[in-house]
Amino acid sequence: MILVFGGSGQLGQELTRAAAARNVALVALSRTESDIANPAAVDAAMAQHRPALVVNAAAYTKVDLAESEPEAARAGNETGPANLAAACEAAGIPLVHVSTDYVFDGTKPKAYVESDPIAPLGIYGQTKAAGEAAVRKAVRHVILRTAWVYGEFGNNFLKTMLRLAATRDELRVVADQRGCPTSTRDLAYAILKIAPRLTARDEVWGTYHYAGSGVTTWYDFARRIVATQAPLTGRSPAVHPITTAEYPTPARRPANSELDCHLFERTFGFHGRPWIEETDAITRALVGARS
Repeated sequence: MILVFGGSGQLGQELTRAAAARNVALVALSRTESDIANPAAVDAAMAQHRPALVVNAAAYTKVDLAESEPEAARAGNETGPANLAAACEAAGIPLVHVSTDYVFDGTKPKAYVESDPIAPLGIYGQTKAAGEAAVRKAVRHVILRTAWVYGEFGNNFLKTMLRLAATRDELRVVADQRGCPTSTRDLAYAILKIAPRLTARDEVWGTYHYAGSGVTTWYDFARRIVATQAPLTGRSPAVHPITTAEYPTPARRPANSELDCHLFERTFGFHGRPWIEETDAITRALVGARS
């Protein structure tokens, strides 16, 4: 059985749906049911469910708010993963931990590989990097760094663009940051697909990059979303490119969030789905659900 912490988040909900569709035994716990920042709550959940694999889909993800809430970010992104790693190590259970492109500063001209030095720009990235370090104390772990996550659940860029497209005639979107949009359903599929190798104790432990195939900018990502929803809603707002300087935020963003995922592909035999195909499918699903 797979035990997921962070079950009410966008990835946690997607894992629940994906497991049900594939007849995979999985229990997903929300923060209310088990707060990973509380070691006693983690230990109780582990004792109750006795999983074969633990997935940490819990995190503090409010990138800008983290600048003014460092303790909350640290609790969710550093203390929580440390508690899970300690519990998994004590029980001899493998741990999958989801991390982020924000551990890098975005100055590299090419795609980031797993061995590149980390240099997070803000509190969110710093606490996620600290969480990775804590997880590495567990012998049997897989850290999956991903980027630009979106899907049908929770709050994300794609859903924000759909909401704005329904009410505005013009959208202004940053065009000088690039990355690899990753759908939660693709990420959930990847976790469930590698799970049997982890529970079999294959020697595949370590840090991997896993993201959607293809690279784009937030501007072109937005244009794709708007173009896909237009024939379904009749709404075609103009999308204008702007610079990062024109859209200041409390937390700095990496200019380059492109992740090289070849190590994951060589190890596990598959790669992320094309971001355009996933974006189109999820956009249609969300618009259809509103109709």
